[in-house]
Amino acid sequence: MAGYPDQDVITALVAGHYADPFSLLGMHQTAAGLVVRALLPEASAVTVIEAKNGRRVTELTCDDQRGFFSGMVPRRKNPFHYQLAVTWHDHTYIIEDPYRFGPLLQDLDSWLLAEGTHLRPWERLGAHPEVLDEVAGMRFAVWAPNAQRVSVVGEFNFWDGRRHPMRQRRENGLWELFLPAVTLGQLYKYEIIDCHGQTRLKADPYAFEAQMRPETASLTRGLPPPASPPDAARRRANAMNQPIAIYEVHLGSWRRHAENNYWLSYLELAEQLVGYVKYMGFTHIELLPINEHPFDGSWGYQPLGIYAPTRRFGTPEDFRALIDAAHQAGLNVLLDWVPGHFPSDEFGLAQFDGTALYEYADPKEGRHQDWNTLIYNYDRNEVRNYLAGNALFWLERYGLDGLRVDAVASMIYRDYSRAAGEWVPNFYGGNENLEAIAFLRYTNHTVGTQRDGAVTVAEESTSFSGVTRPPDAGGLGFHYK
Repeated sequence: MAGYPDQDVITALVAGHYADPFSLLGMHQTAAGLVVRALLPEASAVTVIEAKNGRRVTELTCDDQRGFFSGMVPRRKNPFHYQLAVTWHDHTYIIEDPYRFGPLLQDLDSWLLAEGTHLRPWERLGAHPEVLDEVAGMRFAVWAPNAQRVSVVGEFNFWDGRRHPMRQRRENGLWELFLPAVTLGQLYKYEIIDCHGQTRLKADPYAFEAQMRPETASLTRGLPPPASPPDAARRRANAMNQPIAIYEVHLGSWRRHAENNYWLSYLELAEQLVGYVKYMGFTHIELLPINEHPFDGSWGYQPLGIYAPTRRFGTPEDFRALIDAAHQAGLNVLLDWVPGHFPSDEFGLAQFDGTALYEYADPKEGRHQDWNTLIYNYDRNEVRNYLAGNALFWLERYGLDGLRVDAVASMIYRDYSRAAGEWVPNFYGGNENLEAIAFLRYTNHTVGTQRDGAVTVAEESTSFSGVTRPPDAGGLGFHYK
């Protein structure tokens, strides 16, 4: 049949081993004419429809029971906006074809992400509502350079990785896909066939909301709206010549409901906690980590969804309301921020594409013995970008006034809590983690130049020199230690 691929190609596509689904699926100009191909498992019939007038153009033929449909478009030479009428179980639905849309990431964004200097990587990676060619949907992008295939799976496609394999951007290891009709608030993950051929189901590292634990899916949602820059009073409250009294609090432990011992919500905390801290005369609230985390007992110090406020206490909008309430009461808010390690749960960052992608590969570098967690590979551009971008995210999108950076000593010393022979020296034979030091300098510089009035505070108790010295003077660049 003209325009019909070999059976081996179809088999590779269905099995998830075809490297470029966009070169096969969708509408293509061939020597024989226009051809449309679609992978729609369990469909019984597929018709191509012209979108502007609803006219049926051609029926697609199914190769066998695998759901691969293909057909020539008669009397047409140039591509056009088409839709697919798909029959599943005696019901016919009109759908947009994700494989008719072109690349999503701009060349500049792609280059900055690969270089690790994109100030706001969260604007391009993750899931974002989008309208393309007057079609509403969701665009997805994820970094998995060593994967054989990455698919978006969710409640909108029966969690079936065959249905929506992504386009790979070979220049930087990013995968992208626009899915029409996907709306806000839907559950999703990435199904990854890793470099070893194993299937992994991963939450989105850039998800802005996560499912309530113990469930582990990500939720589609838009970016939080930008927060207002700090006003003069908030900037002055962070200044080094002002009195500061910080109330450090773990939201899940501060107070419980008497009738069921359940946590207070963000909205209840906005009323009760903010009022209490103001009454007691404090100037700042420091929130123990509120990033999404799988284990209650970690108090948030083993985060996995670092772009998502934990669902334990409510929605991202509710969390924003808590911050706004503190500001209205004249209180600044600091977030306990954990860029030093992450847990090894299978749905998270560990062995993300079958390789040590976010973590160091050598356990002497990549595993914390004290906490049984993994250590970020600060030498990777994309990992540094993921973390540094996250610091700016909380300040710009939720209006936080500063970050208290956890366990800095564990980051800057390669022999932290390790005996001789249990750690790997740096290039010069020393015990400093030069990559982590460079990351902290870059992050502090970014915060200092992009968010006027925000501060960073190091939890660092060693004799390391220059913790609060500016980066351009050889220091780490923290405001406080």
